[in-house]
Amino acid sequence: MSKFSLIAMGGTFDIIHHGHITLLSTAFDISEKVIIGLTSDEFVQKKGKNPIHKYDERLKNLTSIIFKKFPNSYFEISQLNNDFGPAVFEKEVQALVVSDETKNQGNILNKLRTERNLSPVEIIVVPMTLAKDGKRISTTRIKNSEIDSDGNLLPIDK
Repeated sequence: MSKFSLIAMGGTFDIIHHGHITLLSTAFDISEKVIIGLTSDEFVQKKGKNPIHKYDERLKNLTSIIFKKFPNSYFEISQLNNDFGPAVFEKEVQALVVSDETKNQGNILNKLRTERNLSPVEIIVVPMTLAKDGKRISTTRIKNSEIDSDGNLLPIDK
């Protein structure tokens, strides 16, 4: 039996890497249903990011990975146009899964929920997944050809 009936998490999921898989795995391990906020193209730009893939392709890739790696999981993907999406107003949300990098978002979310007379959510912090060099796996590092999506170091062309 799962610890929670409904939790939320979010991300851009531009290049899905081992760190994303760890976040998703944690979410599906502890909850019967997961709401995944996927940042819209407009919101990504507001945050100053330049994704390789547009929203529709990121949605397709994320859905495909979930069906492949987490079959029989119950999830919903919601387009994020702000930092929190449905987690702010869905009273049934019991927890928020975040990385070390985004853990402060949990405190902000709980403040917003309190203002709406909703119960605070439990914040589940998933440690950053490290690459073979001991530094964190990130989409930026993958885009820069430092590592692959599993955290393996890539050869430097000379």
